[in-house]
Amino acid sequence: MSDSSADFLQTTRASYDAIAKDYATRFPTGLTHPLDRTLVTAFADLATANGRAPVADLGSGPGHVTALLHGRGVPAFGVDVSPTMVALARETHPGLRFHVGTMTSLDLPDATLGGILALYSTIHVPDDHLPTAFAEFHRTLLPGAPVLLSFQSGTEPGHLHLSERFGHEIALDYYWRTPDQTKALLTAASLEPVATLLREPQDTETRPRAFLLYRKPPP
Repeated sequence: MSDSSADFLQTTRASYDAIAKDYATRFPTGLTHPLDRTLVTAFADLATANGRAPVADLGSGPGHVTALLHGRGVPAFGVDVSPTMVALARETHPGLRFHVGTMTSLDLPDATLGGILALYSTIHVPDDHLPTAFAEFHRTLLPGAPVLLSFQSGTEPGHLHLSERFGHEIALDYYWRTPDQTKALLTAASLEPVATLLREPQDTETRPRAFLLYRKPPP
């Protein structure tokens, strides 16, 4: 069951609407670490290996990663909970498609996606709603299609609530999970593992970055 009206979605939407322009200025190019870009490139190759089905970038923000996928020949489109973020993405990347939506209630038909990318977006989904999101992944993916998740991680789970960012009043929650926690939920959603990578913090980062590559089982 989807939960498109859940309270956490309303607060996340309002928070990113408030900080969207400052966020885009602070992160003008998207992924900066070479390893992160390499993993997205590998995902792109997997997503297009067996066809040209559309690929969803969930939590697309200003649209940088959607554009990176497009540059690799992937028919990608972006989905974000924040209308302001979607407007910025459309302005910055006018040739690409972006729309407002949520990963817990994807407005997409069953078995139509060639892949799902969710970079640093599941961190705003509470534990009790994450199974709904992963069930939506399974529902909308074609058999054999890949999923790439990334998130700030660590050896223990945690939670952070921010009431201010970039000088704006917000109400934004972050949920830190271990790779094993998230892997268990992906497996429970009938998705199967392909690869796991944990990158240590770099520069101003404070937590390790986890990357989980999964797929919907082939027929």
